[in-house]
Amino acid sequence: MNLSIVAAFAYGILSILGGIIGYIQATSKVSLLSGSISGLLLIFAAYFQLQGQAWGSILAVLVTGVLVVFFAFRLAKTRKFMPAGLMTILGMLALAVMVHQIVALR
Repeated sequence: MNLSIVAAFAYGILSILGGIIGYIQATSKVSLLSGSISGLLLIFAAYFQLQGQAWGSILAVLVTGVLVVFFAFRLAKTRKFMPAGLMTILGMLALAVMVHQIVALR
């Protein structure tokens, strides 16, 4: 198992947990739904990478990239580190690991 799979799985779990926390704290159904969908997509991407499917890594990069852009805009708008700043930083780290893995395999 490579580091890209671990990054996709970990960021997926964080996305799901973030959606749950957003729902608990602010009763935000949008947060719960978007966190669950993006988290499950990342977990599925990690699973398919583990099965040797190359498109799993592409899916993980796309979902993570969308989340990084979303949280960066949210950070710029709210100027609050939690949760937008944390998710932006962790997403950029996960994205760097995933892209590095794709480049290294070529």
